[in-house]
Amino acid sequence: MNVDTVTLVHRPYGDLVDDILTSVVGGVVNEKILFDLKILTYPLAEPSSGIRGITGTAGGQPRTFLLHIDFEFRAATNVVIWLDDGTLPDDDTAFYVDYFRVDSRSPLSDINVGSVTRTLTEAVGREVATVYEQINLAYLSAFVDTATGQSLDYVVAIFGITRKTAEFAEGLVTFFRAEGLDGNITIAAGTGLATTTGSVLFVTTQPRTLQRGQVRIDVPVRADVGFAGDPGLVAAGTITEMTQPVAGIARVSNLDPTLRAAADETDDELRARAQAVLRGLGKATLAALDRVIREGRGTPVEFFDPNSPPANRAEPGTVTVVVDAEPERLPSLVDQVHQTRAAGVLATLVARYVFITPRVHVTITADLSDPGQEQVRRDVVAALQAYVDGLTRGDPADGATMLTAIKAVPDVLDATAIVDVVVARADLTGADGDDALLDALVQAAVLTPPPATPGDTSVLRAALAAAVDAAGSPAPSGARVPDRSLLVSTAEGRAGQPASDADIEAGEFRVSATVAGESWWIALAMTPGDVGTEVGGAEG
Repeated sequence: MNVDTVTLVHRPYGDLVDDILTSVVGGVVNEKILFDLKILTYPLAEPSSGIRGITGTAGGQPRTFLLHIDFEFRAATNVVIWLDDGTLPDDDTAFYVDYFRVDSRSPLSDINVGSVTRTLTEAVGREVATVYEQINLAYLSAFVDTATGQSLDYVVAIFGITRKTAEFAEGLVTFFRAEGLDGNITIAAGTGLATTTGSVLFVTTQPRTLQRGQVRIDVPVRADVGFAGDPGLVAAGTITEMTQPVAGIARVSNLDPTLRAAADETDDELRARAQAVLRGLGKATLAALDRVIREGRGTPVEFFDPNSPPANRAEPGTVTVVVDAEPERLPSLVDQVHQTRAAGVLATLVARYVFITPRVHVTITADLSDPGQEQVRRDVVAALQAYVDGLTRGDPADGATMLTAIKAVPDVLDATAIVDVVVARADLTGADGDDALLDALVQAAVLTPPPATPGDTSVLRAALAAAVDAAGSPAPSGARVPDRSLLVSTAEGRAGQPASDADIEAGEFRVSATVAGESWWIALAMTPGDVGTEVGGAEG
C-alpha cells in the first residue's frame, strides 16, 4: 500500500469505459504526469496519434479535461499544451493521459458506438463501475458523517444511541439574545434544554445561528431519550432552562406547545445528535483542553475561565488559554480546542507571537503566464515561511537571511528588495488593559470610607472586589498591537537603533522576539498580495 492506493478512488463509468477501450486498441492508459503551474507544455512518453482523454484534479475535485477547451495536442511535437484560458490541474498534482500509439498492433480498432468491441467493453465497464460503487458505499457506511439509513443506525449504536421514532414530541424553542451583546451566536445541534421543573428534557435537532442584529431565533427541538410519548407533550412557556448554557443567550422559551412528531428522526438529526454525544465524551473540561493542547505539542501557560480566581476570571461562557507553541502548530491546536470545548462556549487561544508582514518587491523572469506569476508570489511567501518556521522561541528574524531566501526562489532575479516590514505583537492584557484595572482599584481604595472598627477590612475588600468585576475580564484579548520598536537596524554604526527605510531595503535589520524580557515566537503574517512583481520593467 502506498500514497496512490491508500485512498479509495471513485472511478465513474465513463472513465472506466474510456480506459478499457484505449487499452483494447493498444493505447496507453493513465500515463502519469506531474503538473507544474509554471509549465504549460508536457511531452508524452511515446509517439501518439491522438489523445483519448485527460483526467486529474482541479479545485480539489476530480475532473475530466476537455480537448480544445482546456488543452491542445500537437502531434508534430508529441506534446500536450495547457491553455491559459482553460481549466488547469491543481499545482503539484498529477494528471493522467490516455492516448493512442502510432504503431499499435492491436487487431481491434473499431471503437465506435454499436461495434462489438465497444458493446463488450461497456458491459464489462458497467460491472466494474458497479463494484466501485458498492465498495464506495461500504466505505462511506462506516462513518457517522457519511453513513445513511440502517448503516447509520448501526454506527451510532456503538455509542448507545438509537433513532428516535415519531413517538418523541417535537416543537420550537425561541432563544433570546442577551442585552448589549453583539455578534453572531451559534446554537449547536444537540444543545440540552429542560422544562422549568427539570422533569422533561429536550435537545435541539438542527444548528442555528443568531445573526448580528437579531434579537431572537426559533430552534427545532425534540424530546430527549426517556421522554417518548405523553411526557414529551408540554404546554407553551414550560421549556425555559438550558442544561448547556450558550454564551450570549439570556433566556429560552417555547411559545407554542410541543406536538407529536410527524415522522421518525431524520439521518441528519440522528447524525447531529451522535456528534453531540461524541463531543461530550470526556471533553469540555479544562483538563480536556490541557490534554489536547499538549497532545498537539503545545504548552498551556495560563487558563482564564469563569470559575477561576478574580485575577484569571473570564466572562461567563468563555475560556481563554495562553499557550506556548510554534506558530505553525497554532491552527491545528485551535481546531482541536474547538472540537473539545463544550457546546456554546467560546474558546480562545492566545500565544506570545511577534507578527511580521514583509512587503517585498521582486523582479521575475519574463514569459511567465499570469498563473505562473501568481505561483512565484506564493513561492516567495513559502520561502519566508520556511525560514520563519526554522526559528525557535526567542530567535529574531534576520533581514539579510530573509532577503537571501527570497532571491533563492526559482524565477526570481537578483533585483529584489524588502520595501517595508509591519511588526505587531499579541496583546496579552485584558480587554480593557491592566491600566484600567489599576485605576479602578486605586479609585475604590480612595473612595472607601475608613472602617468603623480598626482593622476591619471587609468594606475595603468588598469595594475592591466590585472594582475588579466592573473593570471587565482580565483575560487577554490576543489582538495584534503594532510595535515598531522591535524592528531595529543591524547596519554598521547603527546597530540597535530603529531601522530606517534604507536599512530595511538593504536587509540590514532584525525583528526582535524578546518582549518585556520574555522570549516570544516570530510568526509570519504574509499573503501573496504583499509581494509586488516586475517583469521586464512592468509592474505586476
